[in-house]
Amino acid sequence: MNKFYITTPIYYPNARPHVGSAYTTIACDAIARYRRMCGDDVVFLTGTDEHGEKLQRAADAAGVPVEQFVAKKRVLFKDLWRMLGLGEFRSLSDGDVAAGLPRPGEEGSVGSPAPPINRLFVHTSQNPAHVKSVQWMIRQADKAGYIEKKKYEGRYCVFDERYVSDSPEPANCDICGRPAELIREENYFFRLSAFQDRLLKLYEDQPEFVQPDFRMNEVTSFVKSGLRDISISRRRLKWGIPWPDDPDQVVYVWYDALTSYLTGIGFEGDKRGKDFERYWPADVHMIGKDILRFHAVYWPAFLWAAGLELPKSVFAHGWIYYEQDKMSKSKGNVVYPELIAKAFEEFGAPGNDALRYYLLRDTPFGQDGSFSYEGLIQRYNSDLANDLGNLANRTITMIRRDHPYPEGKVPYRQDADRNPDVRNLRESFSQLLKDFRRHIGGYDLFRALAGVSGIVADLNSFLNQIAPWAVAALIGTSLFLPPGSDIRRPGEESREVPKSDDGQRLLDGTLYVTADMLRCIAVLLSPLVPAGSQRLWWQLGCEGSIEDQRIDNLEWGGLKPGTKVGKAEPIFPRLDKEKTLARLHELAEEDRLKDQKAKETELELQPDQKPAAVAPVSSPAAGAGGSAAADQRITIDDFAKVDLRAGTVLSAEPIPGATKLLKLQVDIGSEVRQVCAGIAEYYKPEQLIGVKVVIVANLQPRKLRGIESNGMVVAASVGEEGKPVLATFGEEVPNGTRLK
Repeated sequence: MNKFYITTPIYYPNARPHVGSAYTTIACDAIARYRRMCGDDVVFLTGTDEHGEKLQRAADAAGVPVEQFVAKKRVLFKDLWRMLGLGEFRSLSDGDVAAGLPRPGEEGSVGSPAPPINRLFVHTSQNPAHVKSVQWMIRQADKAGYIEKKKYEGRYCVFDERYVSDSPEPANCDICGRPAELIREENYFFRLSAFQDRLLKLYEDQPEFVQPDFRMNEVTSFVKSGLRDISISRRRLKWGIPWPDDPDQVVYVWYDALTSYLTGIGFEGDKRGKDFERYWPADVHMIGKDILRFHAVYWPAFLWAAGLELPKSVFAHGWIYYEQDKMSKSKGNVVYPELIAKAFEEFGAPGNDALRYYLLRDTPFGQDGSFSYEGLIQRYNSDLANDLGNLANRTITMIRRDHPYPEGKVPYRQDADRNPDVRNLRESFSQLLKDFRRHIGGYDLFRALAGVSGIVADLNSFLNQIAPWAVAALIGTSLFLPPGSDIRRPGEESREVPKSDDGQRLLDGTLYVTADMLRCIAVLLSPLVPAGSQRLWWQLGCEGSIEDQRIDNLEWGGLKPGTKVGKAEPIFPRLDKEKTLARLHELAEEDRLKDQKAKETELELQPDQKPAAVAPVSSPAAGAGGSAAADQRITIDDFAKVDLRAGTVLSAEPIPGATKLLKLQVDIGSEVRQVCAGIAEYYKPEQLIGVKVVIVANLQPRKLRGIESNGMVVAASVGEEGKPVLATFGEEVPNGTRLK
């Protein structure tokens, strides 16, 4: 039995997973299901990367320990995958055997179902096995001469955890656009430059290593432009894996996260479980295009430095935008998949299937895609409700009628193969089956689904051309047409009544061919639209689980005549577009308000903190002797990260529903910033016009009471009540002047 090991990215759990996270995981799930239905022993790994400064900052902002923060976020991912029908993911602990994991003597015969998919979840922060694995990787690279310690100074993006520039000059991150921070520290460096020629040889010898091919071109160009050594440790972080034999340093996030692909299947450095020995190397790392360099350049070099085998391929897909715009919480356009499933299911439609089909069918896999609620509904209604759902419903309904098939049994195929229309349909199906396997084998889910849509259209045309309902009426069976119905096909002036035997054979053959083709379509769609495919399978009278069928053995004519079909019920009921759109937007707004309320509650539950839009500076009376505790001191490098700017308040107004917040427009020289400040109880709006203030200018935007705030106003916190007193100047200072 062949093995197949597929991974999602190791997700960063600093925020709630959205439809973009679901996109990668759904695609991996579809591929994993397909490979199992081809008889492979499949491992499907996902997980969370719980390292780094960004998580530490998010936990601090939430007022909870970072360990508690990441554990809570981890649950969000597991719960979402379960809700989306992706199954239960579990961690592989020492000695644990996955359900269905093949062991010696357990492999099934040819054509039998493969073991269930082994779904694994790995996390990094509190995982002793992972700590051992990462430190072993570091030691192996050090022994091989690929690590050295030296000083680093440059610009670094905390949000995307990547170096932006080797120069101390100001620079913006080329991914998120935020100003990169200046860091100076002594770190351990990995000699990535030593692998440039070897990487280029890899790309030349194995062009399938990076997919799609245009991504390979990007990576090759990047490596050819010259590789520099990279810092793989951090001295200023405390949340992460300690550097072996140097506790003042923490391992670089990508060395940490990428090693999860090993840890998740039982790797612990020198100790390697039988699961690791069986499943490594990974067959494919499925990732978003923004982390391609780390997987296609850094990861091979890290593995080579440790003497380990490389994964077989890395596939980088595009981003999912919302109506051509990048999703952002500050823009209020983030799409959460659980809300889509809920809205559709309220109207009786399978929400998970609808989302899966839309994401995989609407955008060529590898390209950027644009998500819209309207497009989702349109695709569902057109392809699933109208084309496939209606075809299945009318076919099963005709078979169930008691003329002439008692008890709703599938008729015999008779001599249907003599019909040229049937022969053409069989040829189309044979080609589809070849193309389908080739496309999914190359991770081209879009074209695989397009092919199935094409055969559904062909089958509808075949059924309409023969018009079995009219044939039934002509031979006196009145299958489901009331007396007096027009039995002509489009364009016909009349139809000659066929001989009863000829008409019966035509009717039997047509309904058998249509039902059997629907069986084949259900099997092909099962990895991609699992719930609806299973329902169609049962309605056709087939027994057992459709996911136990073998796609690699799928053949025409496998539906047994005499099989009793089930009740014809809508598998994909058509949705009212306007009502569904309204409900989707309503749920999205309810969710936004709920999220906003939760954040406000968090602030209220932290009495020692003022609203996040004000940066408090404690008065001398607030502390013992006015001195900071030793463990709260920061370095000059830490202080240099904060971009403090002088600005003039141009306008100030209350925020409806907020008693403590004012909305300010502040001129900071290069632009006018909108800032929410928690000073409404002590300052009237008219008092602030023209006042020179200090703002923190390099904070990530956030929403307070639905208003976006792009910075913080600096104020002293005076007295027991923490009265805010704005920091200002005794002399004239131009707007935009930086404080140092």
